[in-house]
Amino acid sequence: MPIRLAILASGRGSNLQAIVDAITAGALDAQIVGVFSDKPDAQALQRVPEPLRWARTPKACGGRDAFDAVLADAVAGCTPDWVVCVGYMRILGEAFIARFPGRILNIHPSLLPRHKGLHTHQRALDEGDAEHGASVHFVNTELDGGAVIAQARVPVQAGDDAETLAARVLAQEHPLLLQTLRMAAEGRLALADGHALLDGQRLYTPLPLVSVVH
Repeated sequence: MPIRLAILASGRGSNLQAIVDAITAGALDAQIVGVFSDKPDAQALQRVPEPLRWARTPKACGGRDAFDAVLADAVAGCTPDWVVCVGYMRILGEAFIARFPGRILNIHPSLLPRHKGLHTHQRALDEGDAEHGASVHFVNTELDGGAVIAQARVPVQAGDDAETLAARVLAQEHPLLLQTLRMAAEGRLALADGHALLDGQRLYTPLPLVSVVH
């Protein structure tokens, strides 16, 4: 059976579109069972049929904790195998994470643990990084602090600005996320004691993108 994916997104949803396209092309054995957003006008919601869309604002739910509870109930209602954050701009609370232990993934545009949080491309430039990239990691209660599964690296080039660097990273985000999801679909990924496991073995360093390919 295809794995069931619940997607959390706050923005344009380009990584979500990559997932949709891969499923349609038969390149990912998965089914999207819901797309959930904290922003009702998020472009990501338009990338799936209306019955799969769910959006609320924290304010409408009565605050962060209430929002997390309502969101968790909605996500659980579609019985996902994995919850995948793609440009989801809120920190998930402990209660939400406890509902889906070891089953929440996030893609982040930096080589974690460097540049957690926002504005990663400009920060990489400001700090003179020679390399930048993207990471797929398990989600815990620390911002971008969960165990890293895989990373894609790009060189920082002379003359780069945040926009050009972001575009080059984004081109690697899509294959990195899809290939990590293929491992999830094959039952190869797990989280144990805060560590990422591949085929039951602890990953001591993140998989480079080329190592994720079968």
